[in-house]
Amino acid sequence: MNALSTDETSVPQFYIAASSALQARRTLTLKHGDTFAVFDHRGDMGAETGSSEGLYHRDTRILSQFRLLLEDARPLLLSSMTQDDNAIFSADLSNPDLLLNGQIALRREQIHLHRLKFVWDGACYERLLIRNFSDRVWRIRVALQFGADFADLFEVRGERRPARGASSAIRTSDCSTVLRYTGLDQIERVTTLDFDPAPQTLSTERAGFETTLNSRQVRRIFMRIGVPAADAGRWNGRVFYQRMRAARHGLRESSARAASIDSSNSVFNEIARRAVSDLYMLITDTAEGPYPYAGTPWFSTPFGRDGIITALMTLWADPSIAKGVLRFLASTQATAVEPARDAEPGKILHEMRHGEMANLHEVPFGRYYGSVDATPLFVLLLGEYFARTGDLHTVRELWPNAQAALTWIDVHGDRDGDGFVEYYRQTKEGLSNQGWKDSQDAVFHRNGQYAEGPIALCEVQGYAYAAWRAGEELAAELGFEERARFCKAAADRLYQRFNEVFWQPDMGIYALALDGDKKPCRVRASNMAHLPWCGITPFDRGKRVLAELLS
Repeated sequence: MNALSTDETSVPQFYIAASSALQARRTLTLKHGDTFAVFDHRGDMGAETGSSEGLYHRDTRILSQFRLLLEDARPLLLSSMTQDDNAIFSADLSNPDLLLNGQIALRREQIHLHRLKFVWDGACYERLLIRNFSDRVWRIRVALQFGADFADLFEVRGERRPARGASSAIRTSDCSTVLRYTGLDQIERVTTLDFDPAPQTLSTERAGFETTLNSRQVRRIFMRIGVPAADAGRWNGRVFYQRMRAARHGLRESSARAASIDSSNSVFNEIARRAVSDLYMLITDTAEGPYPYAGTPWFSTPFGRDGIITALMTLWADPSIAKGVLRFLASTQATAVEPARDAEPGKILHEMRHGEMANLHEVPFGRYYGSVDATPLFVLLLGEYFARTGDLHTVRELWPNAQAALTWIDVHGDRDGDGFVEYYRQTKEGLSNQGWKDSQDAVFHRNGQYAEGPIALCEVQGYAYAAWRAGEELAAELGFEERARFCKAAADRLYQRFNEVFWQPDMGIYALALDGDKKPCRVRASNMAHLPWCGITPFDRGKRVLAELLS
């Protein structure tokens, strides 16, 4: 192919274009609940045009710019870090060489700035410490530039909108500014900025502080930026420290649920501690229990498949995660056919969004169900949770949801009645591929041709088999013998038919999928690695699959 030729492959509507390397500008993240902050190593946000930095709350960027200036110049970065528990970010900065009439008026690294930031309960808190390390008295000017575009998360990702709502800003007191945005969904989103002490100058875009520092003297400035607080009138430095303790205690309390991990290898111990900290930063406490969000910045929201897989992987360490995931997904389970959401009765959530574009159906992800595997995985997780905990009370509570999920597998999941679970999208705005590999080019034949739907993925049949087996065991435990026999018969039929149709004896593998014409995609792919785990492969074939994958 000519190196200058054009790739004319159509781009999916919600494709995230790669415009820059991640390493080109590394960012840091803090999160609590439905709020997270993305900033650079100085602790600034939005210093570069088009960046994804900012403070986000429920899928809206409520602060898009927050820059610290010293004498109208960006400070020099000395070092910065996020603490091991992911609760606190700190950065050490200093003044650059400051010139006056062509002469150095203030030599570099005489003034030290220390930023301490954390996110808690809908807001980002910051303490700025200013210290004079020189032997002279200096009058220092510090400024904070700020602004909010109130962009929907999908706008930040590159989506273009034909119209937006109305923004406004007002200084409400000597130490407070309020930024407002009324969206086209008629929801008002508000960001408040509170400072202690009051700045010498304050507008709707900038807070300016002037302070005289003797040698070795220190000044502190406290800030709260976020959604309005019920106790905003009592904001001060003392409240900052109270909230910081609450943030650290909250993370420690949630991660304390996990089984402790220790070994004789110090490197392994450090990796394990880091993993636990990262996991519990992603976990959000919902009304139904803890739920691991899929990841910041773009996926800081409930995803069905991701939550279930995380719960399965952490079941040995903290089964309360699985309980929270099961109860949350049960509470959001589809109850009707809604083509715009790819929803059908009994289907388990794929993704949930709260932003303006989701509310207006400009994107289909308000509550979107375009995932073929989350529904059988839900039943599988319930079975594994019971095996781990013996919590029959929760099983009894969620049994109607498991029943609905199994019915979806049998009816809507197998629309053509061939015994396999297939997917196809009901709305053109939805995902074209709905397995865990959901990119446009994920499912194809050996000649490179993309498979046309409805598509039956191999691993989804394994999940469905494991779901039927879990249904059999749970029904028997609850005393529903007839339902247990029905689930066993369904599992046995699927086992036999799957091994007849998907197995490719000349290749020693299972087909990746069946396309809409029931032709097997005879390609080697990691999808088949899920099959022995689900128990749908005979022992000898399972061994061949694993040998092939490791060859």
